[in-house]
Amino acid sequence: MRKPKILYIPTVSHTERVFKKEVFERMLDLFDVKINGTNTNYTTEWVAKEIAGFDALVTGWGTPDLTEEIFENADKLRIIAHSAGSVKGFLKGVVEKYLIPRDICVFSANDAIAINVAESTIGLMIMVSHRFLDHALVIRNTNAWHSPDVPSNGKYLMGSTVGIVSASKVGRHVIELLKPFKVEILVYDPFLSDWDAGRLDVCKVGLDELFARCDVVSLHAPSIPQTYHIIGEKQLKALRDGAVLINTSRGSVLDHDALFAEAKTGRIFVALDVTDPEPLPPDNPLRKLTNVILTPHVSGAGFYGYYTIGSSTLQALEDFFAKKPVVGAVDFSKYEILA
Repeated sequence: MRKPKILYIPTVSHTERVFKKEVFERMLDLFDVKINGTNTNYTTEWVAKEIAGFDALVTGWGTPDLTEEIFENADKLRIIAHSAGSVKGFLKGVVEKYLIPRDICVFSANDAIAINVAESTIGLMIMVSHRFLDHALVIRNTNAWHSPDVPSNGKYLMGSTVGIVSASKVGRHVIELLKPFKVEILVYDPFLSDWDAGRLDVCKVGLDELFARCDVVSLHAPSIPQTYHIIGEKQLKALRDGAVLINTSRGSVLDHDALFAEAKTGRIFVALDVTDPEPLPPDNPLRKLTNVILTPHVSGAGFYGYYTIGSSTLQALEDFFAKKPVVGAVDFSKYEILA
């Protein structure tokens, strides 16, 4: 029986990051794979030249734009399996013209990345609410064992009211990880159905109400025109004193000028793994606030999630060619609101 032909364009370093050796070897065994054996990302022109005759295309970080020229030559292409997160960066202007009419399946491994982001989010919730960093810095930078300026008791994650802005893939993983902490979970997401809210055991509320009621607010909205600066002065002023704000989604969803104005009062605590712009310029005032923790967009990293990218990519290919449903296939009816 003819093995499906796969054009695999990620670099060697990408492959080593997301595929366990045995998983990658299984892919090579199951399929007729032409690999990129270098650490150089292929160009659009190269892919257009090579794509003819291949049933599948595996992409990853560093994938070039998949243009009309590529799809004009992609005479056999039936599935694109993206061994990374968002596909919108390289699928520009081809969804309506090629992917939908040709019924080409597009898989994204973004759920695997979401696992890592969700873990980081819970970690930040605990670290910030407990003021662990402040305690550690007192011990490191002074002769004191404890500072009266850093409270040793407070409203921590356990038993809190937690607000989730967007029940995205990351948001849903966060909701799942929050279950042992006996929290009340409020969600703002205009696309979340009442049935899904019930299944997730969360309460749907408006954005302003969420900010007013929660001890911890975590942002998980995609970066699309509708979410630009969706969190601004009104919402930030509504936060109660001592509230914790976490952003591990995209910097553009949060108005940073409004955030600085509120954070400089010292009454709220903030952790940002993403910023706008990114990185923040050295003179950005948010860098100087002791109640704002900045990390360099690392919440999506982690061996477990990264290797899940590889295993889920292979599973998508196996399921597709076995004519089974592909978990992680992009729903083009919701393409405009995807991250």
